[in-house]
This record gives sequence, structure tokens and C-alpha cells, in this order.
Amino acid sequence: MPKMKTDSGARKRVKRTGTGRLRRRQAFRNHILEHKSPRRKRRLAQERDFAPGDERQVRRMLGG
Repeated sequence: MPKMKTDSGARKRVKRTGTGRLRRRQAFRNHILEHKSPRRKRRLAQERDFAPGDERQVRRMLGG
């Protein structure tokens, strides 16, 4: 049986922590930043964990 390939798009967007958790960037931080408050921009800059329902699917995309 052939090897399972890693989804290269997911690989570029997801980080695995030392304890094995998956982290992602948040949306809404790319453009039109002028009218967003500094507090909102700081909050959006932080990395987040995946929702439990998505995490299983992302782990499969990463090949494990």
C-alpha cells in the first residue's frame, strides 16, 4: 500500500507544539487593519488551538 501524503497546504499553516497540540493563525488580520482597534489586532495576532471537531481532520492531513 502506498504511503499517505502530507497535505502541503496544511503543513505550511499548522504548527505542532512540543506537547503535540496543533496551533493555527487566526483570520481577519491580513488587510483593512486601519479601522480595527489595536486591542482587536493584538488578540487576532495570537495563535489558537483547533476546534475539537477540526483537529482530527487536520491530524490526518498532516499524515498522522
